[in-house]
Amino acid sequence: MRRFYRLRAPDVERGTSPVTVRVTEGEDLYVAVGPGRRRMYLTPDEAWALWRCLSEAVASTGTPPDWIRVPITPKPR
Repeated sequence: MRRFYRLRAPDVERGTSPVTVRVTEGEDLYVAVGPGRRRMYLTPDEAWALWRCLSEAVASTGTPPDWIRVPITPKPR
């Protein structure tokens, strides 16, 4: 079963930039940022390491913006 988690980030030039994470149960996941087919495939362990590093790095930049405080519901497609 695949689940997709999506959120649009503000983009100065285009208005918004899509961010998508696809999780395939028992297999891999990928992160896609921006339009097109730029994807980064990760194992679950790599994803956890990325999450930890990214969360610390982003937290050091200041207070989260208001637009980020929305629930994200996984979709089957």
